[in-house]
Amino acid sequence: MAGRLAIDFGTSNTRTAVWDDAVGEARSLPIPDVSLKARHEDADHHAVEVPYIPSLISYAGKQVWIGKQVKEKGLADSQSTFRWMKRYISNRLEIPRRIDGRSVKVSEAGADFLLRVLVYAAEAIDLGDEEVAFTVPVEAFEHYQDWLTRVCDQAGIKRYRLLDEASAAALGYGIQLQADSVYMVFDFGGGTLDVSIVRMEKEAQGGKRCSVLGKGGAEVGGTTIDQWLFRDLCARTGRKPDDVRHISGLLLMEVERAKEALTTADSAEITVVDPQSGEIMSGRYSRSEFEDLLDENGLFETLQAAVGRALASARERGYEAEHIEAVLLIGGSSLIPSVRRSVRQMFGRKVKTHRPLDAVVLGAAAFVGGAAFYDHVQHEYALRYYSREKGEHEYFTIVQPGTPYPTAGSICQVTVRASYDDQEFLGLEIYELGRKECFSCGDGPLLDLVFDPSGAARFQQREEPEIISRFWVNEKCPTFIHARPKSRRGEKRFPVQFSVDGNKRLCVAVRDLLTGQVLMKDHPLIKLT
Repeated sequence: MAGRLAIDFGTSNTRTAVWDDAVGEARSLPIPDVSLKARHEDADHHAVEVPYIPSLISYAGKQVWIGKQVKEKGLADSQSTFRWMKRYISNRLEIPRRIDGRSVKVSEAGADFLLRVLVYAAEAIDLGDEEVAFTVPVEAFEHYQDWLTRVCDQAGIKRYRLLDEASAAALGYGIQLQADSVYMVFDFGGGTLDVSIVRMEKEAQGGKRCSVLGKGGAEVGGTTIDQWLFRDLCARTGRKPDDVRHISGLLLMEVERAKEALTTADSAEITVVDPQSGEIMSGRYSRSEFEDLLDENGLFETLQAAVGRALASARERGYEAEHIEAVLLIGGSSLIPSVRRSVRQMFGRKVKTHRPLDAVVLGAAAFVGGAAFYDHVQHEYALRYYSREKGEHEYFTIVQPGTPYPTAGSICQVTVRASYDDQEFLGLEIYELGRKECFSCGDGPLLDLVFDPSGAARFQQREEPEIISRFWVNEKCPTFIHARPKSRRGEKRFPVQFSVDGNKRLCVAVRDLLTGQVLMKDHPLIKLT
């Protein structure tokens, strides 16, 4: 089955989804060898299973394992296993590790992880030449986006899109993105709490959909809650954390399982057998006891403070809480019932909770699938031709990015000539052009500090070379004009007019000047993105 793939690379878990043209919707993509499943309730309180890949990669025994494989082989706590790679890469924290006599950086481990995810996904669906979407944090710096670009180059992906996570979450929750709409994204995952208030931009080119009005966060996440439970269980059973260090890995896995169970069950039991002594360490937690533990550790005060900081920042830019149209809960820790209650107490019915685990990746899949979230063409399309004067190929733009569709009549016209005498089939080479953006700090240009011969320092604006990627989109059908009678070299014979229809397809109207016949009228050639 063919499809357009989306990948949400997360600190704790990574998710994949595919846009299925046959049914016209995005759906999560389970990958049997490396995926696990998480359960939550949808808007109708029905149980839903969502596949995810633990963001783990292990280089144990000269083999490379990812996701579920790492857990099944008991390598989660191995010195050869990397975790939390996204956080380290985002913060430029390269922590090399010696594995089998070689040094492996976190950025290399993250690239290896995503490359293997792509390989497994390609086995599940036929990617072909379709675009692949990757989500990035709203304020992702240039180096993180460059790192993702290098991963795509390594994988041989010719067409890819980067979409900020806030816009993806809104799309995944089924919200139609409108210019100047304001949303709060409450992202409570395994590593951190990130609260972002974002405004959708009027112009949305290249996948950059929104700007940040306010942001608040805290170094608290699912792993923090696991540690609280771990310490509390030790206290209940009269042990010190150092006393159970040799079974700490087993305990943390069991604690995490119990925490997840308490999102839907009234109680959960934690039981671990010490393999050395045979002693059993166990404890039962009711949901109310679990919530008391969260309260005692100041979780709800921390949540409210993070939201308050984000609101205060947005207020400085002229936006109040009442401007927020929806509050989108994402991340596994947002499944905790008391966390949801806390957010609802602040924002009431604006809070959306039915897609916490897969909203981001489903939104990214819908984005790359070209669902009706845009009313304009996003990429630039051009004709390639050979310039005899310059001795090289050049490109003539026929569709500008931002072109609304359907177009009111023709947007461009060219005349096709034969390349040689008695040519019967003629056509045009149509390319999709991608221009890589240059990212700067804030809204200013990129600056370098330079010194002149006298030793005086000054700032100089950096000249960034424009990097353009080109993809031949009609390679399988380059000729579409049948000349009857055959055409002579250089003869101006076939005017071709271009338009874009309501289904975002590039259409042509072709007339034969020699015979006066209309050969094609609004004939669709390719689907635009």
